[in-house]
Amino acid sequence: MRVVTDSTSDLGADAAASLGIEIVPIYVRWGNDTYIDGVSLTPAQLYRRLAVSDVHPLTAQPGPEDLASLYARVPDCDGIVSIHISSNISGTYNSAMLARNMVADRIPVEVIDSRLNSGGLALVTMEAARVAQSGGSLSDVAAATRRAMEHVRMMALFDTMKYLARGGRISPTIAIAAGFLRVKPVLTFRNGVIVRAGLVRSRIEGQSRLLKFLEGLLPVSEVVVSHSTTSEELGPFVERVRGLVAGAVVHVFQMGAALGVHGGPGMIVVAGRRSPA
Repeated sequence: MRVVTDSTSDLGADAAASLGIEIVPIYVRWGNDTYIDGVSLTPAQLYRRLAVSDVHPLTAQPGPEDLASLYARVPDCDGIVSIHISSNISGTYNSAMLARNMVADRIPVEVIDSRLNSGGLALVTMEAARVAQSGGSLSDVAAATRRAMEHVRMMALFDTMKYLARGGRISPTIAIAAGFLRVKPVLTFRNGVIVRAGLVRSRIEGQSRLLKFLEGLLPVSEVVVSHSTTSEELGPFVERVRGLVAGAVVHVFQMGAALGVHGGPGMIVVAGRRSPA
């Protein structure tokens, strides 16, 4: 039994490999060029180019053929649970449903809409993969995925609204006003949709908001910090996270193109999985 997800999970390569997770990448279209997230366009390349490019990139979901090809070549596998970014913000789930039908005569595939992305999707996927590695059946892994979804929450701090406006996610007028007022958005998920959780006036205030959010989830068994910020800021913040959730596993992943295109540099996402009651 194997688990598949997409690169919007920001799942680190080492973590994915250790759990046997297969990742289908999204595409980044930058002018006349098309890149493969994490393959032909690394996070470092993305953020360097974002800072100087007059052309804003677009992201595109993997096609059904991409997913069907991946399903067909997964080794030593008698079933797949394919877990993806919220269908309310991407068509990847629909691509996976079509791909499932394309390989139905060769391998059973259960497709699940995580209703999350980034670190939240990573937490759900990792828990599913552990059940798969322990010998769980297709139904066992699917059930574990849905249980994990019930216990995962996430929140993100953006440094600016500029890239959200460039990508058409918010009005340019709102972005200009936010820049003038020097406020930074804090976003979360509600019913599979990204919604505003508030505005803060500084990075320090934003970090405190993320930590307060995480404190409200306690006790947690696992946390992901996904980021596009500097190591100088990240290190102390992660130490504060570890101090807050002592005993929980804390993963730190670099944010890829899926969210990075729309958020730009300076983002911090915190996702936590509540401990079972």
